[in-house]
Amino acid sequence: MTVVLAALIAVFCLMRIRGPKPLFYFSYRLGLVFSEMPFLVICALVASTALAFAEGDIATVADRLVVALGAASAAGLVVVALRGLRTAAVVRLALDEALGTGTATRRRPPLARILLRPFFRRRGDVRRVGNLRYGDAGRHNLLDLYHHRSRPEGGPVLIHFHGGHYDQGRKNTQSLPLLYRLASQGWVCISANYRLRPAFSHPDHLIDAKKVIAWAREHAKEYGADPAAAVFVSGSSAGGHMAALAALTPNERCYQPGFEAADTSVTAAIALNGYLGVYFDGDPATSPVNLVRADAPPFLIAHGDLDELVETDNPKALVTALRSVSTSPVVYAELPGAHHAFDLFHSFRFEALIDGIEDFAAWVTSQKGAVQ
Repeated sequence: MTVVLAALIAVFCLMRIRGPKPLFYFSYRLGLVFSEMPFLVICALVASTALAFAEGDIATVADRLVVALGAASAAGLVVVALRGLRTAAVVRLALDEALGTGTATRRRPPLARILLRPFFRRRGDVRRVGNLRYGDAGRHNLLDLYHHRSRPEGGPVLIHFHGGHYDQGRKNTQSLPLLYRLASQGWVCISANYRLRPAFSHPDHLIDAKKVIAWAREHAKEYGADPAAAVFVSGSSAGGHMAALAALTPNERCYQPGFEAADTSVTAAIALNGYLGVYFDGDPATSPVNLVRADAPPFLIAHGDLDELVETDNPKALVTALRSVSTSPVVYAELPGAHHAFDLFHSFRFEALIDGIEDFAAWVTSQKGAVQ
């Protein structure tokens, strides 16, 4: 057991396998667990090694080499953990630089959730209403809604779109720690499916995104929200692309067939490990970079500096383009040590980012209230 664990950690955490796609994705997914929850892996490694010593299994030179490999892996995991702990400072600095000093607040990380329940996203004070229909495309046009059980009135809305290369993924898998946290504080949060490749392509995904926004403005008040106050749109990976496109094409009739009169503008946009370039067909009009506008809403873009699927130059291009044109602030947080899909678990990294998203949302809604 010690041999297997040490080898897995060394191969899939301290290095990533390139090459054949099946091997790469196996390495990527397993390494994601190690990089987001290194403390748990360190504990498992220490416990298995201690057990091996207690049972007298460390007797040969080969056994001692395995222990040395485990020690090297543990040291690497400590580095991984320290990078995750740096996220809070990085996010606070990004907020202060974009929104003004003092915007970010310090919070204690939820240690119990991070260390003991990283996979458990549900909260007792939040109710999930599943599989609400927002369009006529069957299961591809279903959404889940999260709200506080007490249904406080007047809360803002967050709409999230999952990632998956536009050809896979589903609504109840990504950014759930974010959705449950905000819902527990009175937000109404929505996570939606949408039509996928290869059966559908652009602009079908964007049309679905706008249908969700229109649905939220019409129905979210039934669950305690005030859609007239604030509607945030967010997404992970390909969902970040959708969120950015939706934020930069408000009320454009060509993307709202049959619901042209609906208000599909949003208050702010959040892109997490997002691909923010051109779509698969290469059409320049599908890149958010080419759609920036002076009246774009505020953006928060968070990306891992070790993202193996989307290089940091990709989101930075949108940040640069927005800052050169938009009158709204753009927060860019490059997360140290983060890989793609860092938003799946309760980790020190993602919890610190959620704190930053809360501060960003508080600033945006306060500015919107001041203008009104």
